[in-house]
Amino acid sequence: MKFALFLLNQWLPQEDMAAKIQEGVEQVKAAREAGFDMVCTGQHYLSYPYQMPTTLPYLAHLAPAAEGMYIGATVLLLPLLPPVEVAESVATLDAMSGGRFILGVGQGYRAEENIAFGTGPTLKERAARMMESLEVMKLLWTQEEVEFHGDYYHIPRVKIATRTTQKPYPPIWVAANSDRAVRRAARAGYPWLINPHTTIGTLEGQVGMYRAAAAQGEHAVGGLPILREMYVHQGSAAAFEHARPYLEPKYQAYAAWGQDEVPGQESFRVPFETLAKDRFLLGDPGRIVEEVYGYQERLGVDRMVFRIQWPGMPHKDVMRQLELFGKRVAPAFPRFSG
Repeated sequence: MKFALFLLNQWLPQEDMAAKIQEGVEQVKAAREAGFDMVCTGQHYLSYPYQMPTTLPYLAHLAPAAEGMYIGATVLLLPLLPPVEVAESVATLDAMSGGRFILGVGQGYRAEENIAFGTGPTLKERAARMMESLEVMKLLWTQEEVEFHGDYYHIPRVKIATRTTQKPYPPIWVAANSDRAVRRAARAGYPWLINPHTTIGTLEGQVGMYRAAAAQGEHAVGGLPILREMYVHQGSAAAFEHARPYLEPKYQAYAAWGQDEVPGQESFRVPFETLAKDRFLLGDPGRIVEEVYGYQERLGVDRMVFRIQWPGMPHKDVMRQLELFGKRVAPAFPRFSG
């Protein structure tokens, strides 16, 4: 099992962005000491009630502190972005990280973003745009000369010189919530970045669906990455109560943004106790270890991406969690023994 830290990049309007970015640098260094082998962060625009730095410049700033670690965009909202720009930015970050960049992509779900970027007002084209964009980028990373004319993107015949350090290109993870999106990722042969919003019981069915669709497309499936919310504390009851003031409003914001659309008739508009059950990892180190092994056994995941901070949570709480994780959770897994 490998562990990645999802860095918070959503801050309250009154907070100093420069100071929060520096805290991110300190968290990366602490995560490396704690046994995490990857740091990553996500992307949204027009993100009220939160302020957000743009993802790729933030990751570029973090890269020196993450020396020897993977850095990841989890995820870029690919339908909003020009594929040529993304392809060359990814090549730049792959070089900056010494060939340790991972590209996560998703189709997004907010109409406001699509309208503002000129890909709306409907959301019907999201998946097709994302898949075509991936096709374009892989050509740009691997071909000496490219000419492309698709439904959404056009490139005249050009010679290509900017390439990624990793060959043929960095790993690509595809985020998906709905059954249809999960099957699409599997049929195309991409690792599925499993979302933090769906309960583990529902995910078991989706993982089976993913593996079946991948087999039909004759794609080999190894392990899978999963993003989960986690708060580790000396006591499980204390972990729940410490996380609640920050995690509960985060999911209220998700619901307001329209992210309250997950399979299995699940909803974020429920009491926090119900929301947390089988979805969040909140507990003492022993409980966290037990739950991580549970995810590994039930879903076959090989990397857990943990988000351990939410808007408003003090930096010191993150640093304390990272220290406790490094001492009491990471050593329970084989890759950290000896």
